[in-house]
Amino acid sequence: MGHGTQETTPAEVDHAAMGHGTQETSPAEVDHAAMGHGTHEAAPAEVDHAAMGHGTHEAAPAEVDHAAMGHAMPAAPAAPITPVPPLTDADRAAARRPASSHPAHDDTVHSRVLFNRLEGFDADEGQGLEWEGQAWFGTDRHKLWLRSEGERVAGRTGSADIEVLYANAIATWWDLVAGIRHDFQPGPSQDFLAIGVVGRAPYKLEVEATGYVGTSGQVAARIELEYETLLTNRWILQPLVELNFHGQDDERRRVGAGLSSAEAGLRLRYEVTRRFAPYVGIVGDWSFGSTADFRREDGEATHDTRVVAGVRVWF
Repeated sequence: MGHGTQETTPAEVDHAAMGHGTQETSPAEVDHAAMGHGTHEAAPAEVDHAAMGHGTHEAAPAEVDHAAMGHAMPAAPAAPITPVPPLTDADRAAARRPASSHPAHDDTVHSRVLFNRLEGFDADEGQGLEWEGQAWFGTDRHKLWLRSEGERVAGRTGSADIEVLYANAIATWWDLVAGIRHDFQPGPSQDFLAIGVVGRAPYKLEVEATGYVGTSGQVAARIELEYETLLTNRWILQPLVELNFHGQDDERRRVGAGLSSAEAGLRLRYEVTRRFAPYVGIVGDWSFGSTADFRREDGEATHDTRVVAGVRVWF
């Protein structure tokens, strides 16, 4: 047929002559770098996730195999390691306060002396001095009180008294007081039995309310109300009102029945220390009823307003 004989098998075709070249490497030996694929040398577990912005994933503490690490976990105890012992009579006795030592706070003895008002002023009759002070000594529940107030004008004592009282705590912030009062002026001196209350009403209103029964049958009462407004930590404004009542006219002492006199003041103090505070203020004094009549007969004014300056001290 003109074809000749076929001496070679298909595997022996000369690929080089056909322009194919020879295949000397297996598919696994293909040069990927030459093909632009690069080589894959790292296993997937070795991929640099940090460089890819993925960060690393570490096992959570709960997933750590402590048994494989040799960290055996202790078993929870079925009962307390140290049982609580039962309470005994000896324990109760040890918890009680001894009767003769280690006094409680309300058994501690304290003392205080306070001059709430120690002031001078200039009146029509001349220069004057007024005082109001108190002192107490005792425990939180039981105290001995001393109180005194008075006034001198132009070298003459217009009024002066002193009270010696026993105070017993009857409620939080309140004491019941009872004792005696001695009046030096006005008029002849005389004594009174006194009973009243001292304490702090709601909104920090300081109250002193005392009733008196004289040895000659006279009765009287005095009410003092005081409040402190903190403008700053050192500047304090103190309004004060005092009312005096009498049960009957007493011509010798120049006082009349009913509301006999009233005093209202406004004082501004500066606390150099908590114990020492100078102040200035303005005070008004009024007389009523028969007391005003007695003052008119004596040539005295029934109303007076004055500027005062003084000091408040306690120790």
